[in-house]
Amino acid sequence: MQRQKSILSFLQKPSPASQNGTGGEVKGQGASLFPSKQQNQKGAFGGSSLEVAGTDTPPEKVPRKVLPANFADDAETIGSSSLFSSIMHKFVKVGDRENGSQRNQTRDSSSIVEGLPTVELTTQPIQKDNVLNIESDDGLGPETPATRPAVSRLKRIQVDFLKFGDKKDSSLLNSGKRVKLLQESVVGNKNNRDDNDISSKFEWLDPSRIKDANGRRPGDPLYDKKTLYIPPDVLKKMSASQKQYWSVKCQYMDVVLFFKVGKFYELYEIDAEIGHKELDWKMTVSGVGKCRQVGISESGIDDAVQKLVARGYKVGRMEQLETSEQAKARGANSVIPRKLVQVITPSTTVDGNIGPDAVHLLAIKEGKYGVENSSTVYGFAFVDCATLKFWVGSISDDATCAALGALLMQVSPKEVIYESRGLSREAHKALKKYSFTGSTAVQLSPVLSVTDFLDASEVRNMVQSKGYFKGSPNSYFNALDGVMHHDVALSALGGLISHLSRLMLDDILQTGDIVPYQVYQGCLRIDGQTLVNLEIFSNSADGSSSGTLFKYLDNCVTSSGKRLLRSWICHPLKDVDSINNRLNVVEELMSHSELMLLIAQYLRKLPDLERLFGRVKASIQSSASLVLPMIGKKILKQRVKAFGTLVKGLRIGLDLLRLLQKDAEMFSPLSRVFKLPMLSGTDGLDKFLSQFEAAIDSDFPNYQNHDLTDADAETLSILIELFGEKATQWSEVVHALNCIDVLRSFAVTANLSSGAMARPLVLPQSKTTNLNQETAGPKLKLKGLWHPFALGEHGVLPVPNDIFLGEYVNDYHPRALLLTGPNMGGKSTLLRATCLAVILAQLGCYVPCETSVLSVVDIIFTRLGATDRIMTGESTFLVECSETASVLQNATKDSLVLLDELGRGTSTFDGYAIAYAVFRHLVENVHCRLLFATHYHPLTKEFASHPHVILQHMACSFKLKSEGCSRGEQELVFLYKLTDGACPESYGLQVAVMAGIPEHVVEAASVAGQVMKRSVGESFRSSEQRSEFSTLHEEWLKTLVNISQVENGNFDDGDAYDTLFCLWHELKNTYRACN
Repeated sequence: MQRQKSILSFLQKPSPASQNGTGGEVKGQGASLFPSKQQNQKGAFGGSSLEVAGTDTPPEKVPRKVLPANFADDAETIGSSSLFSSIMHKFVKVGDRENGSQRNQTRDSSSIVEGLPTVELTTQPIQKDNVLNIESDDGLGPETPATRPAVSRLKRIQVDFLKFGDKKDSSLLNSGKRVKLLQESVVGNKNNRDDNDISSKFEWLDPSRIKDANGRRPGDPLYDKKTLYIPPDVLKKMSASQKQYWSVKCQYMDVVLFFKVGKFYELYEIDAEIGHKELDWKMTVSGVGKCRQVGISESGIDDAVQKLVARGYKVGRMEQLETSEQAKARGANSVIPRKLVQVITPSTTVDGNIGPDAVHLLAIKEGKYGVENSSTVYGFAFVDCATLKFWVGSISDDATCAALGALLMQVSPKEVIYESRGLSREAHKALKKYSFTGSTAVQLSPVLSVTDFLDASEVRNMVQSKGYFKGSPNSYFNALDGVMHHDVALSALGGLISHLSRLMLDDILQTGDIVPYQVYQGCLRIDGQTLVNLEIFSNSADGSSSGTLFKYLDNCVTSSGKRLLRSWICHPLKDVDSINNRLNVVEELMSHSELMLLIAQYLRKLPDLERLFGRVKASIQSSASLVLPMIGKKILKQRVKAFGTLVKGLRIGLDLLRLLQKDAEMFSPLSRVFKLPMLSGTDGLDKFLSQFEAAIDSDFPNYQNHDLTDADAETLSILIELFGEKATQWSEVVHALNCIDVLRSFAVTANLSSGAMARPLVLPQSKTTNLNQETAGPKLKLKGLWHPFALGEHGVLPVPNDIFLGEYVNDYHPRALLLTGPNMGGKSTLLRATCLAVILAQLGCYVPCETSVLSVVDIIFTRLGATDRIMTGESTFLVECSETASVLQNATKDSLVLLDELGRGTSTFDGYAIAYAVFRHLVENVHCRLLFATHYHPLTKEFASHPHVILQHMACSFKLKSEGCSRGEQELVFLYKLTDGACPESYGLQVAVMAGIPEHVVEAASVAGQVMKRSVGESFRSSEQRSEFSTLHEEWLKTLVNISQVENGNFDDGDAYDTLFCLWHELKNTYRACN
């Protein structure tokens, strides 16, 4: 009771003298776009005072419970007002609401506008110059997808009212409070309908009349949705503050624009709809002009911005450049100047919880320069704003867009900028295809080429005149040295620069590092489709990282280490020495588990040094934001914290590196993986860093939450400028720590493995150009291979298998494996495991097998699964053929090719013909290492005697379902073991039974199969003899006749050598069989 009395005393009625007072002018409130709301005002209750910063649009909250029904009666009994009276303005009649708004309106001198929207205050006055403005959020607010109640209380009342009508015995209507609420809600609903009918007073915002800045309508191909046309006569009638807002908004229609008014940030019109929809803010229709608006206090703006950005919106903030007192000092009618100082997008965000993954913004430019094979050239540039790093490059691609897909998978951008009419149909398909491979969709942003993608010469002039990329150790011209097509790459860079400049990110452009980017050069080439097929970064089930190679290898401690791991996976090595250098470090770490634990302890203490270093560098050129009132100190405080955290983090990193340097056995292989600057000595980084530690301890001892002084900005600026003199060395230190983290992750993965792990023996690429002789060529030997992250039956490890390609077997060297077996027998798992083993080996990681010997692979190709692409208009068979075409056009003798069930997307005869021709071309012309899984069993007859082909199958067996069952009731059991020879059939009917197809349907299928075999029985019987004299033998014989007709035996034909070798092999096998 005592607690209730104290609450009631707090809510005492105001004195009668104060009830007729008007709200006073709010101190510190700046010029509003519309008549201002009472903000940050004081209200006195029973001798107590309370400062309340109110707003009509509170941030998202959990709805409060409705007041108890007897609360008002109890309050009246003790002579105090009900709490309901303080929010009565939500339920007063229309006439009373209008009178209240007339009594309470106050206007800032800079926001008096005739005929324009004004904010309507509905608060009852409490005391002169002390107005409390509170809006109810008792669960009656607007519904959004994120916060939609099952059935609202008001909705239940309305439904019940219609159900019971005016029945006096209705229990619902016996409550006078609920009847009153219902009656007033009818008035409120009517007002809401009126507001919706006149949703905007601005005709030029109406969808049927809206135009861009050039007067184009949305249907025009050149329509620019980022701009807005405002009639000149309307602009003339606007007040100064309105002109401030609309002069910016008309150029940023794609940005949710917060407008600073005193201590509040407000959204208007279209943006207000977004705030209402996404954040559940209450929308008000204020003033004669009926301008829709929502808002938030400055204390909640950062959280609101992060929520909108997380939902895919671009968000801008127009800040006041001076306070209201400073404006009044210039004159009574002075307008507070405002400026757009920041635009945050999902692809450029640097603060908040953005996670460990890199956030990239990518710009692409397509160009055709008459290159060979009618290929297309793509220039590209992308940026990671959090680390201040730019990359630029170009690729040459064919109609399959395999290289473009590899770029998109490697970069994994949040947003892609491209010319609205500058990309081909194939490029558009690739963008759509690879934009939805992960767990989140990529934002595609077409722009006008005239204004964004400039010519190469214009980009050069712009970079030089504005001083961009000064923070880079080398000029941006050096970044283009490794780029083949300079002009198209520079044009893409120009598109990226234009976009960042529009977002007010010139600081990043001026201090960023720019380097060339190679999609394939110097590494194992894995195109985009192969990255998808092998589920390297995202699985095919839900797009997450679960069950992927990245997840399997990711035991990194630091966020920057995770980003480097992703980069390494995209670019496995081809240089044998570099591979062995990594393997030496991993092997050393595996043998010293105590050292691995010590390294992990140091790494866990490290912050994200890459991003901190980027933020500190960016602050060198961004001192202008420190002069902004009210947010300048906040920004300075953040910079002090970032710099202090960076210095302390680098100390931990240097201590770890110095510790490793003392261990010569460990540091020797490490020094071959990365370059490390001088740490000790008079010119070493250790002594240099100590000076900054001392400065932090003396000037910013509590850098995490520093109390700012007037001299802090200058002191911090000097420290950062001196610190940046060794930017290159600091970058090398951070990279070294990242490499240690990744290599430690490789060692942890090998140690924690449940199965056998072996260090691979990597051989250099074959120097032999003529594989027609009896030479081994590239080899792949994997003994006891198992899939690293696929579980076998009952959660046990998969069955290990042996893969031997290019190995000396029976006096010849089979380079192709023709794989057959039942459906669900494990063929696809074996193919994927083989590819993953090669990638792991060339990453410098241990391989999941007993022994591993392989020649370096230059390209991995895969054609796995049966999928169509409805969104891009591609059928299953077209997808098959497109991927196969890429294989045939680009594979070399050092490639590894995986083809799974090629030809199943069309008719049996066409599919078999294509599978036969492709397999033979790869075996006899390309000479690559090939794994070819098929259900076309006649292929095994055609190539049974081919010296470069080995036949194997995934074994299976039958067991009785129960004792006493007939043979027809046997159950198919998969053994998942790779066995020599061809599988007799695919056992499709047994798998159909396992899948749950009705038994009578399977029996009918069995009968139909027997009929088909009898109808073509002769063909089936003849096919059994194809292994003795196949179509290959026929062509070999024809070639031999042609060779005999050549005079003097002078010929230079690879096919002829192949024919002689194959005939020699056949004769030798026949001789052995006879003896």
